[in-house]
Order: sequence, then C-alpha cells, then structure tokens
Amino acid sequence: MHEMKRLQDACKKNGPLCVGLDTDSSYIPPEILKNYSSETEAVLAYNKELIEVCSPFAGCFKVQIAYYEAMGLAGMKVFTETLKILRKKNIPFISDIKRGDIADTAKAYARAHFSGDFEADIITVNPYMGFDTLEPFTEYCKKENGAKGMFVLLRTSNPGMIDIEKQELAKGGVVLDHVGQHLLSLADVLAKSYGVSGDWEGSCSPIGAVVGCTEESDARLLRDKYPNIFFLIPGYGAQGGSARIAATLLDKAGGTVNSSRGILCAWKKDADLKDKRDGKTLTMDDIITSAQKAAKKAKEDLLEAVCEL
Repeated sequence: MHEMKRLQDACKKNGPLCVGLDTDSSYIPPEILKNYSSETEAVLAYNKELIEVCSPFAGCFKVQIAYYEAMGLAGMKVFTETLKILRKKNIPFISDIKRGDIADTAKAYARAHFSGDFEADIITVNPYMGFDTLEPFTEYCKKENGAKGMFVLLRTSNPGMIDIEKQELAKGGVVLDHVGQHLLSLADVLAKSYGVSGDWEGSCSPIGAVVGCTEESDARLLRDKYPNIFFLIPGYGAQGGSARIAATLLDKAGGTVNSSRGILCAWKKDADLKDKRDGKTLTMDDIITSAQKAAKKAKEDLLEAVCEL
C-alpha cells in the first residue's frame, strides 16, 4: 500500500477533515504564551494537544513548514517533533512544503523531506517551474523506493491563481489542464510500479492534486476529469470555501479538506469564552476545547454536505 492510499482509507474511516497545523505563536493568547519559556515551547505544546483532541475528527493532519522556518532553528525542531508525534500515533500527515526546483536541487529537496529528520509520508510540490521539478519526488513514490505520496499544485485556492493556472493555451484549454494531463501520465507510470491498471482499479494514484474549494464553477469538471486522483482541498473555512464545493471535490477518488485557522484560532470566535477573552484569563485547556469543537463541527459540516450531493 502506498501512503496516498493509506490517507484515502483514513479519510473514509475518520472523515475528510485535514487539520492544518499552521501554528503561529500569534494564534496563542499572550496570557498563555507567558507560561512557557519560549514561543516554540508553547507552539509544540499546542500542537501536541491539538493532535490529541482533534484526531477523532480528522482523517489526517497537515504541517505547513513556513511557520516553523519563521521561528528559526528552534522552530524547525518543533516541526520535527510534531512529525514524530504524528508518526508515533500512526496518523497520516502531509508536510506542506511546496518545493519546486530542478536537477540536483530538486533531488536534495526530495531527500530532505522523504528521509531523515524531516521525513514525511506525503508532501506538496509546485510544478509551475516545469515538470522536471517533479521527477526526483516521483521516484520516492514508486513501490520499491518507499511508496511515498505527493500532492501537486493544480488549481489553488488563492485569487492570484488566475495569473498562471487559468491562462489560456494556444492549443486550447488552460495551463492547469496541461498540468493535470501530466499528473495522469505520472499516475500511469506509477501504476506499473504497483502492478495495477492505469485506472488504479478504483483506488487512487500516489500522485494527488491540490484543488481549492473557493470556486464552484469548475469543481465538478475537475472532479470528473481526474476521477482516480485524490485531492488535497484548501480554501475551506477561513478562505471562504464552502462545504458544498468541497463535497463535489470529495466525490470519486475522494480527498481531504484542510482547515487551519478555523481550528487553530477557534477560541477567538467562541462565544463561551467571551468573558475570558475580555479578561485575558484564557488557559490552554480553553483554546484546546474550542479547537476540538471546531474540528467536530467541520467534520459534521463536510459529511452533511457530502450526503446532500
């Protein structure tokens, strides 16, 4: 079994929610931060608690490396420790690194994030510098080389995606269509490594795609065009993406719907915590309880939308 299939199975069992650990120290109230010797100690403590209480409602977790890089060497230690916690609990996780470079540099990125201290089950990669950027990562997705998985940026959730992804091609279609066709080609190549047919026999390829849920107009088109590709679906919640759009993208091979700030910062909108917010008396237990409630609600919201399709 490859890691993307393990993720697909986990999302079928526990629901499609992906809890994003894009944990910035500013997401922790100052009155809680002061109880720790450093911001990184506080972030690691928050991550540990989040993983514990949100696990029943999540198919997986996603750790965005930028927030940890921004905290320097100590932050990267927290990144490593967070991955270790998830691995020890046997919870599928995605390292959101969005690497995209060429030749030996790409090989080094692949080695860095598919082995060693930063080893991940699945990573995110950016193909918009050219398809040769994907080759070193694809090697690790072969059965004989670790059976890892990767999500390739296809149709992202940011407004600026129109600047490149939606640009029309002279031969017809748009840039993201060209990227999508290459993902199908990679899926066919990897099918040989696993001894399955090109359609993955109703399963999914180790090559997934990042497809945002902020635009309803092309959700069904993309889901039908790539029926055996598992989707990582950003944009839900804080970015304005709806559960209805996400549900369309969860059809066929399925996907996992990321929510980061909506869970990490749930305490900011929790009516039950108004007095404590005003009095600056929040505790770690308070914000963890809010995150747990938000994760539970997000899972229920997504499953209800799927049932209504």
